[in-house]
Amino acid sequence: MNGIWAEMYNAAKAVQNGRKVSAYVEAGGVAAAVLSASGKIYTGVCVDTCSTLGICAERNAIFNMLTNGEQEISKVLAIMPDGRTGAPCGACRELMVQLMPERYKDIEIMLDYGAERVITLGELTPEWWI
Repeated sequence: MNGIWAEMYNAAKAVQNGRKVSAYVEAGGVAAAVLSASGKIYTGVCVDTCSTLGICAERNAIFNMLTNGEQEISKVLAIMPDGRTGAPCGACRELMVQLMPERYKDIEIMLDYGAERVITLGELTPEWWI
């Protein structure tokens, strides 16, 4: 695959560095890249803790985007520890819906990079609970 999805995959892969940070924290097993509406790629990694203080890679990338003054998501890609891509969890989907309640259904999600399978968040989350 080439183009923007390849750039996003490479950006996420560059920050993915699964490691044990302490006896209670692991980071980088999953990495994500978010393409903002302006065309900038933001990355993030998961941080897993022994309590509920952790964060998914996708939300970390979205928070990176928000920190840098942007708020509209165009595309999302997450690389799992085994190197394959996959869908965001429910919490990540919910954040994207709340950020873009009128346009969340248009956000593109890379489901399978190897098979070049892309779907929309609207297909993953057809009805919002609110």
